[in-house]
Order: sequence, then structure tokens, then C-alpha cells
Amino acid sequence: MNEIILMSDPRVAGVTVRECGEAPVDVRLDGSLLVDMRAEDPAGVFCYLREGVLGRLVKAQASLPRGLRLLYVEGYGPLSLQRHHFEEYAGQLRTAHPEWSAEQVASAASRYVSPPHIAPHSAGAAVDLTLADADGRELDLGTPMNASPEDSADACYTSADGIGDEARARREILGAALTAAGLVNYPTEWWHWSFGDRYWAHATGTDGALYGPRELGPGVV
Repeated sequence: MNEIILMSDPRVAGVTVRECGEAPVDVRLDGSLLVDMRAEDPAGVFCYLREGVLGRLVKAQASLPRGLRLLYVEGYGPLSLQRHHFEEYAGQLRTAHPEWSAEQVASAASRYVSPPHIAPHSAGAAVDLTLADADGRELDLGTPMNASPEDSADACYTSADGIGDEARARREILGAALTAAGLVNYPTEWWHWSFGDRYWAHATGTDGALYGPRELGPGVV
């Protein structure tokens, strides 16, 4: 198996951000994607992505086999929320593994929640998504979306063994379409894909990220 580079890796944090200034846009206005409301927040910022990311999702959807659609679940996430999720999960790991060092806890936590200083979602560069059928019904890709490594026995890893053939085939279809459109996957989360962020830059060998963190709120883009 190829080495998995985690978000906590210093090589990712070391990528320079060269903010291009591209605007975040509401994916619902395009009308091309199915938008699931499970991650809806009061300000509605969950449905924002940078224009370049949305354009690539629309391209990926057009390449899917007939009868399949992308199901968008979450894009932008505020830094405060990212920090809360990371600290909460890290706290659970510290409790479960009191023998771990702070570095081990941070590394393990980054399998499931990005460290706040990296945070592709807070840059509007990352999207959590899955596949649906032609009628908009969510399909089985082996685990629920946002299943933790502990809850799923590591089946949340994109290349995990032990999932059914149909779920495996669907992961491969999703991955082929998104990769061809220029996005990269975070290998510990089959549903997490990004473009233009530090992780994408490191994975593709690009000299610098295009998007850095943004603060979005009611009426702010």
C-alpha cells in the first residue's frame, strides 16, 4: 500500500498559500448538483465552495455513468467549527490512549479531522460528497459518510479491504470522475475531495496552494 500522507504531516503545513482571491459561491445556485441538507448550518455557509472547485464538480458529474449523480453534503466549514471538531476528537483519543504523546494524538486525530491550521474546508477548497441514483437516493459506498476509523474499523479509508464489491465499484467510479476533474482525495476518508488547498498542492506537486482560509457568515462571501 502506498504511504498515506496525513493532514498533520509537516510537508503539508509547509506548503505556501498563494491566495488567488477567487470568490466562494453557493453551489445551490448552479443547480447542477444534488445538495443534501444534513450538514446545513444557520448561516447556510456549508453550501459554499470556491468557483474552481464547483466547476470541477460539475465536470466530474458529467462524466459519471448514466443513472448516477454526485450528492453534495458539505463544503465550507468555519475555522471555529474546525477547531471544535479537532479538539473534541483529539480529546476522545487522549482518553482512549493515555499512553500516547501529544504528537501521536495530533497525528491520529488528523486521520478524521483536519488540524485547524490546514483546514481545506475552511478555505472553501474541500467537499464531502457521495453518489446517488437517478432518483436522488444515496447509494452505499461501504460506510456512512463521516464514519470515524474507530466506528468503521478503518473501512472509511478509501482503499480499505472488507467492503462489498458493489461499494468498492462505486468508490472507484466516484474516484475516477473526481480525479479526472482535478481533485484529490484524502485517503482516510473516501468522501473527502479537494482542489487548490495545501493538501492538494502537496499531493500534486504544485508550487503553492491557491486557496487559504476565509471567514464566511450571514451575508458574507
